[in-house]
Parts: sequence; C-alpha cells; structure tokens
Amino acid sequence: MAGLSGERLERFADLIVRIGANVQPGSEVLLSSDIAHQEIARAVVERAYVAGAAWVEIEWSDGQIRRSEVTHATMEQLTKTRPWMIELVRSWVADRGVAISLTGDPDPHLLDGADPAKATAVRMGEAIAFREAILGARLRWTVVPAPNAGWAREVFGEPDVERLWDAVATAMRLDDPDPVASWRTRAAELAARGRALDSLELTEVHYRGAGTDLTVGLVPDCRWTGGSMDDPDGLVYMPNIPTEEVFTSPDRRLADGVITLTKPVIIGGRVVEGLRVTFADGRIADVKATEGVEAVRAQLATDDGARSLGEVSLVDRDSRVAKAGILFHNTLFDENVACHVAWGQSFPFAVAGGLEKSGDQLFEMGLNRSAVHTDVVIGGDGMTVTGSGPKGTVEIILDDKWVLPV
Repeated sequence: MAGLSGERLERFADLIVRIGANVQPGSEVLLSSDIAHQEIARAVVERAYVAGAAWVEIEWSDGQIRRSEVTHATMEQLTKTRPWMIELVRSWVADRGVAISLTGDPDPHLLDGADPAKATAVRMGEAIAFREAILGARLRWTVVPAPNAGWAREVFGEPDVERLWDAVATAMRLDDPDPVASWRTRAAELAARGRALDSLELTEVHYRGAGTDLTVGLVPDCRWTGGSMDDPDGLVYMPNIPTEEVFTSPDRRLADGVITLTKPVIIGGRVVEGLRVTFADGRIADVKATEGVEAVRAQLATDDGARSLGEVSLVDRDSRVAKAGILFHNTLFDENVACHVAWGQSFPFAVAGGLEKSGDQLFEMGLNRSAVHTDVVIGGDGMTVTGSGPKGTVEIILDDKWVLPV
C-alpha cells in the first residue's frame, strides 16, 4: 500500500471525522496540526466539510517556531495566561465546538539541550480552561496520528513513511473492510469491560510487573470508561483513535510503590528513557531515568497536582496497537500497547455525577487537578493487575492477558 494513497488517506480522514469527532451538519471544527501534517490536515478538512461542518479553523504549529520561543522568551512570557484565549475557549464550548488534534512529532529531538523548565512551561490558565472543556465532556474532541518522515525516522532509524503508515493502518484498523464498523464493535467491547469493573465496586488496584509494584486507591463510586463517550447533547465520539484502554481516575492521596516504564515517554520535547518513579502517600517521592530525567523533574514542578496520579488504565496484549509490533515513540499509540498510569489532571467523569460537581467538590472527593496530564506505560509481558473491594480480590489482567469475565 502506498504511503499517502488517495484511498488510504480518505479512509483515514473519514474515520477521524465520523468516529473520532462525529462531525455533524453545522459543527464548528477546530483542527490543530503541525505544518508537517499539511496533506493529512487537508484531507481531514475535506471530510469534515463533506460531513456538513459549518466551518473548519486550523491552528498551525511549527517546531522551529517553538524552539525560538523556548530559546528567547522568559519564563514569565512562556507562562503568562492570555485572557483573550480563555474567552475564546469559553465561547467555543458554548457553541458546542468540535476539536480534532493531529499528533506525530516531526522532530522529536528538536528541544534536546533546551532549558527543561522552559521546554515544559505551560500557560496555566489556558491549559486549565482547555482541559476543563475537553475532560469535562463539554464538547466533542479526538486526538489522532499523523505519520511523517521525522516520526518514521525515530521509529525505524530511517524516514520510511510508507512503513509507518502500514503500522498505523494496523493499529487504526484501516486494513479492515469497514474501519468505522470495526471501531464501533471495539468500542462496545471496551465499554463492556468498564461495566464489569464498575460492578465490582473496587477500592484499589494493584499493578505488578517487571520493576513495578504499585497499589493505587480508588475514590468511592468511581466509573471505568472505555471506547466512546457522549457529549452534552448525547452525541457519541471517540477521544483517541486508536484506543484500547479502560481507565478511571484514582484517589490522588492513595498511591504507594514503584513503577518502571516499559516504553519511553516524550516530555517537553525530550525523550525520557529508563524512567523509574517512586510513590509514597499519593505523591511522587523520587524519579530516576537513564535519559531525560531533568524534563520529568521540571514537569513535576509545574504545580502541586503534577506529583499525584490522575489516571489508572488497563490494556492487555490483544490491543491492535500491540499487534503492530513496533515501538511508536508516540504516547497516543504506546499508551495503548499495555497498562499505563498518568500523573496530573483527573477526569471529572470518573465518578458518578462528576460532571455536575464543581472542581472543589471533585478535589475534596480525592480527584486530582493539574495543568499537566502525562501517560507513562508500565505494562507488557508479565504484567498482572488485581482489584480489591467489598466483593473480594479479583484478577483483571494476568500475564498481560485480560481475564476478568465481561
């Protein structure tokens, strides 16, 4: 199959628009894209208009411009919240906007050597406003991959975009006769796993694997989510494509043990490898890494919530992403290879009635709040996850295989 053949690209864009964002007639769409993804962005815009979008606005980004910003701007300039951006987000939420983000770093090492604190700097107020909009399920949104030469070089050691497209096609089920129908079936399977977990009323989960032994407490009435979600108007969308996880937000105050990453993670433009994180009383107490530990420490200093967990996730070896057989060097994919956790912001919908509660109420219940949310993969061969609650202790994943009946 050719790298960017018309048929493959159209199937890809159609999947994003119909299953990911579920663009409807009259939808107002914001597409975020690096300039390296221009051809893919054009295809997505075309399919969005075919679906009836009222307009599609593109927010372009460029790594070289980001490098200039990080190099020359002060920390105050990099972190200052712009009121007009907050108003833009609020207006967009009120109009039920749709967000599509293309991911796939065309130059993963561009910020190597940059000041880690500046590379991980965020405009706190803007980040919180946007996260509240998407994590509060106030609008439909999806994050999807955009293969490019730089990303392919990171994966294969050469800019073989066609080979990367083949792997992406496997992970995204583009090789199925009807990818849209295939994802609807998979979403139903993941939702069933979530319901099975909900029925157990778990109070904690325990991850055990190579270099990992972590126990995490859960908030009362927590809800496990997998596959698709509903917006305030009841329209179904899929926040990530591909997605193979079932997840919830834990009690930020209850995490003890150690995790060792089984996949690298990119933080602030830096590739972090060999990361080992120790938790005590719900807080990250220590971090070590063979490469990029400064970027991790800089991000953990973003705010108080950056050192506590905002997500626990379950993924087994039947994942389509795992079947692609490569390390994608991209969080969207690699987090769907195996079990992972995330420090930072929690999901309001992770507790019953959470979308109707204020941020302060959710915080009092034990959910976390932060301007960051960083997924790190800890699963793979040998990973076992058990859950405990009033109905006893059950095996959920055994040697990287889902075993809990659904």
